[in-house]
Amino acid sequence: MPILLLCIGFLALSAQVTAQEAKALAEDPELEKRVMSLSEELRCLVCQNETLAASQADLAVDLRREIREQLKAGKSEKEIITFLTARYGDFVLYRPRVTPATYLLWFGPFALMVIGLGLLFYYLKQRRELISQQPLSPEEHHRAEELLKVAPEKEPA
Repeated sequence: MPILLLCIGFLALSAQVTAQEAKALAEDPELEKRVMSLSEELRCLVCQNETLAASQADLAVDLRREIREQLKAGKSEKEIITFLTARYGDFVLYRPRVTPATYLLWFGPFALMVIGLGLLFYYLKQRRELISQQPLSPEEHHRAEELLKVAPEKEPA
């Protein structure tokens, strides 16, 4: 019974949060469009795989509210992103910047692919050198022809 009451409480809270965001959308659709556009560029710190716009976590709702308030206060999107990265670090950016700290993230997969292809070509070259194909001697050639003539043909089943 207590679990049922807890679930109902969470549903009511979720409905209230959704209603508040719907009210904000009705008040100023252009502002809400800017909030959602900016929220698409930021990562939910709770979900980590979702943008702030897609996440329903409490922190994401709070951050969208914070973005909305800062946009109402006249701050630019760049100022808001600077504020959030100063507060939460570069991890809050859904698409990280290319900086010396993120070179491995951006260029590491390509470097590993180039190294892997280099190792593959080296291995294949070494293997090709190990395989020695010598032409058949006249005696071996004659023996192969005899074996081919003598081999009985199989009937199709």
